[in-house]
Amino acid sequence: MSKKRKPIPVFKSEAEERDFWESHDSTAYVDWSKAKRVRFPNIKLRKTIRASERSTL
Repeated sequence: MSKKRKPIPVFKSEAEERDFWESHDSTAYVDWSKAKRVRFPNIKLRKTIRASERSTL
């Protein structure tokens, strides 16, 4: 028998979502035993440069 999971709340912003997941355990919300591995063959990675790193370029 599977455990009843809590519903994932609706977030107003990405920052609010990030704060939520930093302080909550995802196992109460997601059944990771049902997770599947996926591939993103066309994803384009980009590097973010911080302001402190720009001065050394």
